Amino acid sequence: MASNKFKFLFGLILLLIATASAQLSSDFYATTCPSALATIKSAVATAVKKEARMGASLLRLHFHDCFVNGCDASILLDDTANFTGEKSATPNANSVRGFAVIDIIKSQLEDLCPGVVSCADILAVAARDSIVALGGPSWTVLLGRRDSTTASLSAVDSNIPSPFRSLIPQLYFFTNKGFTAKETITLLGSHTIGQARCTMFRTRIYNDTNIDPTFATSLRQNCPTTGGDNNLAPLDTTSPTSFDNAYFKNLLNEKGLLLVDQQLVNEPTIYSQITEYSNNEEAFRTDFANAMIYNLDGPTRSRGEIFKRLQRVCVSEP
Repeated sequence: MASNKFKFLFGLILLLIATASAQLSSDFYATTCPSALATIKSAVATAVKKEARMGASLLRLHFHDCFVNGCDASILLDDTANFTGEKSATPNANSVRGFAVIDIIKSQLEDLCPGVVSCADILAVAARDSIVALGGPSWTVLLGRRDSTTASLSAVDSNIPSPFRSLIPQLYFFTNKGFTAKETITLLGSHTIGQARCTMFRTRIYNDTNIDPTFATSLRQNCPTTGGDNNLAPLDTTSPTSFDNAYFKNLLNEKGLLLVDQQLVNEPTIYSQITEYSNNEEAFRTDFANAMIYNLDGPTRSRGEIFKRLQRVCVSEP
């Protein structure tokens, strides 16, 4: 009896240790790679200074990773004989970018502390630092994720909203991940930075009525009815390289670039939040930082792997 009791207690202790080791924490690399966060911040600042658009790209890369089976860096994997990766899925193809920046960061960290910092954590920290580099708020990033060894193209289409969808289906993708309606609107405020391709807003600028005529005319100059699909326009026409509340002000003036953005003002409860943010930038900044502190069930240290750098992407160790 005593022997069985000892085995039970010993097993319980092991379980508790394993559970604790799987928890995310803000100081996860404090002893194993103390310069990790500073290295990521410096590389992101350099990349954003070189190209301001990269700030939005790194944030989007993180989101598109997390919305498909958690924050596990699966979006970085190239196709293999065993699976078709996420890069060529409709919401990602010719759209998601920033891979080279992540590769540079991973290379630097592998030189400093080989096999320690996961690509999933790099994506999460780089997203935060990219917002800071554009004048936005900071927040505490919880660390300790592992990297997935597989990816799924089909999972992308069922978990990431298409830019051509209307408002309600778009909101569903966020609420289905556990975000409140308010958090969802707050996170859409990230459209205060970044750009969109002509193909994403062509229909709006030629056919929609809820758009400022002068704004539509200016956009048509670089987005013809045919051709020019990859020509770019800023999501925030006022201050496209600054993380501020101009996005919400633009919506109130019918200057939302994407239809799904402009449709926000048609919902009474959402309209009040847009009005608040347009008048109170600090409220938006605070709410955005709070909404970004989440865990979308990325693999932690109890499972998964640490990818190593190879051929401009993070790939699983053999």
